[in-house]
Amino acid sequence: MSNQKSQGVQSVVRALNLLSIISRHDEGLRVSDAAREAGLAVSTTHRLLTTLELQGFAQFEPDRALWHVGREAFAAGAAFGRRHNFVAPALPFLRRLRDVTRETANLGLLDNDELVTVSQVESREIMRAISPPGGRVPVFCSGMGKAILATWTDEDIKAFVTRTGFHPLTARSHRNFRTAMKDIAGIRQRGYALDDEEHVTGLRCLAAVVWSPQGEAACAISVSGLAARLQNDKLDRIGQVVARAAAELTEKLGGMPPSGHGVLTGTT
Repeated sequence: MSNQKSQGVQSVVRALNLLSIISRHDEGLRVSDAAREAGLAVSTTHRLLTTLELQGFAQFEPDRALWHVGREAFAAGAAFGRRHNFVAPALPFLRRLRDVTRETANLGLLDNDELVTVSQVESREIMRAISPPGGRVPVFCSGMGKAILATWTDEDIKAFVTRTGFHPLTARSHRNFRTAMKDIAGIRQRGYALDDEEHVTGLRCLAAVVWSPQGEAACAISVSGLAARLQNDKLDRIGQVVARAAAELTEKLGGMPPSGHGVLTGTT
């Protein structure tokens, strides 16, 4: 009985991993490619994907032999957004940020020590920055992640770094506590965070925190785009625009920063 239970748990883990893999490929994925990414035999992968399809969590496109995420997976993911009741109210602010800055606007939160993008309004520019909703990024490689961390005490940030370490993605990513805290100090002073090609080379992101009614960082919003467009002389102006949008969303949600944290006001 114990062996059967163990095999059942293993199948669930493998199926969920496959679901995660195909969710990262908007264009779809062949069973052989999914098997290779998952480290499974093609026969095992096909059996698990077929099971997911029967339950509505995966969908097969026979004309091109591609697997996609199914409707039930979307429904389950949407429930996550409903549980965090700031996602829907944030959309008008994200659209306005996109229109004002002409760059992609994002909303993210911390989950299991990573920054997860939960909502996004894409730029209309042909060349644009896209980190699809559901994507995870090491916190110190993310403008939104750093904006949230900057609301924590230095002691809490140190404990976080001790627990998770740094996971640099580019040559500009943080690799030690000293430079990370220097960055955090700048964020606290300016009221917005900058991802200066720390997640993807050639991309920049400006982010600010959104406060909950309990005076905690509920989430963060940002704009991201090509570094060639988000040039140095534009950063502070756009950063202030993002910070004001975050302050307005905070007010919309009935949030309030704790004493000692300034909030920018005005319109974007």
